[in-house]
Amino acid sequence: MSSYCVIGSGISGATIANLLNKKNTVNIYDKARGPGGRCSFKRLHNSKGFDHGAQYVSPKSTQFKKFIKKLIKKKILKIWQGKHINQNKIKKKNKKHTKIIGTSGNNDISKYLIKNIQCYFLSELDKIKFINNKWKLDFKNNQTKYYDNLILTCPFPQLKKLTKKYIKDPFIKKKIKMDANITVMIKIKKTNKNVSSYLFNDEILGWAAKENSKKRFKSNYDLWTLQSTHGWANKRINKNRKNKEINSKILIDKFFKLSGVQKTKILTLLNHGWKYSSNSRPFKLKSYWNSKLNLGICADWFVGPRVEAGWISANDLFKKIDK
Repeated sequence: MSSYCVIGSGISGATIANLLNKKNTVNIYDKARGPGGRCSFKRLHNSKGFDHGAQYVSPKSTQFKKFIKKLIKKKILKIWQGKHINQNKIKKKNKKHTKIIGTSGNNDISKYLIKNIQCYFLSELDKIKFINNKWKLDFKNNQTKYYDNLILTCPFPQLKKLTKKYIKDPFIKKKIKMDANITVMIKIKKTNKNVSSYLFNDEILGWAAKENSKKRFKSNYDLWTLQSTHGWANKRINKNRKNKEINSKILIDKFFKLSGVQKTKILTLLNHGWKYSSNSRPFKLKSYWNSKLNLGICADWFVGPRVEAGWISANDLFKKIDK
């Protein structure tokens, strides 16, 4: 059996780990507190919380559709019902698509895929070194681990920094600017707005989702997830921690104005900045595998901005490894 270390528990990391785990020893390391990557679920208490990353899945490819249908049958995923309002004039022309969400949170796909895999959270990778056909991995929590194979699923800028000594493939020299996103999560008193989500036609606020509409919990309050546009976040993400109060206020004020939800006191407010949210300019390459170094890379940014892109990239990598 060969040992594999997978960095990241988002859909790319969870998928490749699940595929490799059938014949190998696999461990996952993630800097976050739990699984999901950009499909993370921010829990308030018990089952109440926010999908503060990717909002839903809408499968396009035949194979991913089959995978999603299987998870719906297992009740891991479900269709997000309700009234979804589209105010975006450009995207109104697009065909309406089914919105599929996790039964308990949008990290349910990752949780399902890694349920039989040893995971180490709050473990951020700092340095890598290939020594005597083994990967020496130094983590920021002062741990050092050794593995036969290394799979990285981190954002492109972080990947370049980690692997500059080892990857010579032309894709690593590309200059890409991953888009940012600023997400604000609020709890307010109940309103009479029976809406599940809004897609706005605005330069600042792009999206709002009513978490109560996902039927995961009952609450005497309304929980809303607000997400900025990429263009606005790209200009503000580097100072979001310092300016989170003013950034949050801007998004909240926009939400009340654009949605028509009655303005009320904010009872809970959380702000999360996604510096490397997505890449809208896909590569021709879907994944990378170096059999001499036993180094693999899969991530959504190879294929596109959708959640499905990470799954496609991971499956493509597995085919290269399993030749």
